[in-house]
Amino acid sequence: MSSRPSSPSPAVPPAYGEASIRVLKGLEPVKQRPGMYTRTDNPLHIIQEVIDNAADEALAGFGKRIDLVLHADGSVSIADDGRGIPFGIHPEEGVPVVEIVFTRLHAGGKFDKGSGGAYSFSGGLHGVGVSVTNALARRLEVTVWRDKQVAGIAFEHGDVVEPVATRPADASAKGGDRKQGTTVRVWPEARYFESAELPRHELIHLLRSKAVLMPGVTVTLKVEKTGETSTWLYKAGLRDYLAQSLQADPLIPLFEGEGFATAGESENFAEGEGAGWCVAFTEEGAPLRESYVNLIPTVAGGTHESGLKDGLFGAVRGFIEMHSLLPKGVKLMPDDVFSRASFVLSAKVLDPQFQGQTKERLNSRDALRLVSAYVKPALELWLNQHVEHGRKLAELVIKQAQTRQRASQKVEKRKGSGVAVLPGKLTDCESRDLALNEVFLVEGDSAGGSAKMGRDKETQAILPLRGKVLNAWEVERDLLFKNNEIHDISVALGVDPHGPNDTPDLGGLRYGKVCILSDADVDGSHIQVLLLTLFFRHFPKLVEAGHVFVARPPLYRVDAPARGKKPAAKLYALDDGELTATLDKLRKEGAREGSWSISRFKGLGEMNAEQLWDTTLNPETRRLSRVTYGQFDFAATVDAFNKLMGKGEAASRRELMELHGDAVEIDI
Repeated sequence: MSSRPSSPSPAVPPAYGEASIRVLKGLEPVKQRPGMYTRTDNPLHIIQEVIDNAADEALAGFGKRIDLVLHADGSVSIADDGRGIPFGIHPEEGVPVVEIVFTRLHAGGKFDKGSGGAYSFSGGLHGVGVSVTNALARRLEVTVWRDKQVAGIAFEHGDVVEPVATRPADASAKGGDRKQGTTVRVWPEARYFESAELPRHELIHLLRSKAVLMPGVTVTLKVEKTGETSTWLYKAGLRDYLAQSLQADPLIPLFEGEGFATAGESENFAEGEGAGWCVAFTEEGAPLRESYVNLIPTVAGGTHESGLKDGLFGAVRGFIEMHSLLPKGVKLMPDDVFSRASFVLSAKVLDPQFQGQTKERLNSRDALRLVSAYVKPALELWLNQHVEHGRKLAELVIKQAQTRQRASQKVEKRKGSGVAVLPGKLTDCESRDLALNEVFLVEGDSAGGSAKMGRDKETQAILPLRGKVLNAWEVERDLLFKNNEIHDISVALGVDPHGPNDTPDLGGLRYGKVCILSDADVDGSHIQVLLLTLFFRHFPKLVEAGHVFVARPPLYRVDAPARGKKPAAKLYALDDGELTATLDKLRKEGAREGSWSISRFKGLGEMNAEQLWDTTLNPETRRLSRVTYGQFDFAATVDAFNKLMGKGEAASRRELMELHGDAVEIDI
C-alpha cells in the first residue's frame, strides 16, 4: 500500500524577539552601509578626510606643509608638520588617543569649540572623519612625531593589529626625525568602491585648492611609479587662482576682499568667522564657481554661496538705484547679478552644519548673513570708488533682467468668456515668471498674516485657507467647486481639476512651486494630508510635473546662551529628534545644562514675520520637500490613499492602527 506524500508545510516566518535586534558596534555601521558615510564611487573621499585633518592643522596655524604620495602598491601617504595626534592614554577612556581617533565614530578634537579648544575652525562636526577611512581600509598605518617621541600604530579592516609603540625621536638618524607632525598611510579596501582608482584630476584639483586657500602652505604630490612630483605654493591666493581659471575675459577688474569678525565686534558672529572671496563678471562662457567652508570643498554650494549672492545683489542694486540707471518697467532679481558671476569663496564658520556626511553642501543658516554682511559693504565701497566699472556692471545686469522678463511674459489665462477673477484673499506676487513664482497655501488667517508680511512680494504669493480642506478623495470632479477653498485653489493656480489620464492645459499655471505650508504639529499634518489628497486625486499632472511641494517649518526654537567663542543665538529644530541633537551640540560646546530655553510653536501664527522668513520662506535657508510618488507606482499610491482616505475603509484603517499603533506618539 503506497503512502501519499505529505504536502509541504507552509514556511514558518522567523521569530521576532529580543535576539532579533542586532547592535552594530565600533566601525561596523560604516562597513555595513559605507554609502551613508562617504562616497563609494572611488576612495578619494576617504583620502580627503586625512587631507582635511592636515589642512585643519595648517588652518589653526600649526603646519606649513602637506605632502601626499601615491605609492606603487596602491596605498596613499599623507604627511603634515602639524602638532601630531596625541598618543598618550585618554583620561576617561583608558585607551591611547590616536587609537580612539581612528576607531571610534563621533570622537575627535573638533568637538571642543570653547576657548582653548584644539580647533576653533574645522571642517564640520559629524565626528566620523578618519574613523571611516580606517573602517574602509585594508590596512592603515599612523606615525606621529610629538614631544620628542615617535609613535606608531597599525590597523587592518579597522581593528588594531600593531598597538601603539613609541621610541625617542632621533634627529641625527639617517633621514632625520621630524620635530612634529603626522603621517597616515592608507591601503583602501577595493570591495567597498565601484573603482579602486583615485581620479587623478579630482585629486590634483583638491590639493591645488588647499594651497590656494592657505597662502604660504606648501602642498606636494608625488607619484612613485612615474617619479613625477607636483608642488603648489600660492602667495596671492584667490585672485591668482580665479584669473588663471577663467574661460572668458572679465568685464571689469576682479573684485577681491575678505572680512572676519573681531572680538566683541558683533553679537551675531563669533571671533574669526567671516569669508574671503574673489569675483569676476563675464559676458559669455560658463561661469566658474568654487566654494569652501574651513577649507572643505562644498561642491553643492550652500548658505555661504547664498550670502555671497545676497551681498552682490544688494550692492549692485543699491548702485543702480543711486545713479538712477534702471529703465522703467525693469525689475531686478538676484540671479540677474549672480548668473554672470564667477567666484572663489572661502568661508570660515565656527560650527558648520553640512547636509550629509560628505559635506558637499553647507546648511548653516547664519552663514548667509555672515557672508552677506562682509560682501555687501565692500562691493558698495568698491563700486562707488570705480564708477565707470560700476556702470559697465549695471549695463550687464540690466540686460540680463530684460532678457529674463522678455522670456517670461505670458498672456493671462482666460476662463470662459472673460479673465478669471482671482480669489480676494489671495495676496499675489508681482512677478509673472513661472520659474521664480511660488504660492503658499497657508493654514489659517493668523499664519497668513505673518506670511504676507514676511514673504518676498516679488515672487511669493500667499493663499490663506480657512479651516480644514474638504477630503476630496471620493468627491466627483463636477461637485468640487461647491467647496470654496478648492475653488479658490484651482482659480489661483490657473489649472482646472483633471484625472490621471487627462491632458490638462498647464499653460495657464501661474506658479512654478505650489507649497503646502501648515503647522509642524499633528493638526498641521492632517491639513497637509488633505491637501495632498486633493492634488493627487484632482490635480495629478501638477504632482507629476514636480510643481507641488511641502514646506517644513520648525516645531521648536531654542534660545541658546553664549558659549566659548559662540555668541547667544536662536536655533530652530524641525522635530524632537533635531531638538535632541541641538541640545547635545550645545552641551558639547560648553553650555551649562538648562541655560537654554525651549519654545514650542503651537502654530505658524506664533512666529513673527522675520522668523517665518528665516525658517520657512527664504529660498536660501528653508526646507522645502518636493512631492513625488517615491518608491511606489501610481496604482500602489492609489491603494494607499484609498485605505487612508476612503469613507468605507474603516476596517482597513483599524487593521493598520492595530499593526502600527505603537509607533505613533500622541501630540497633546
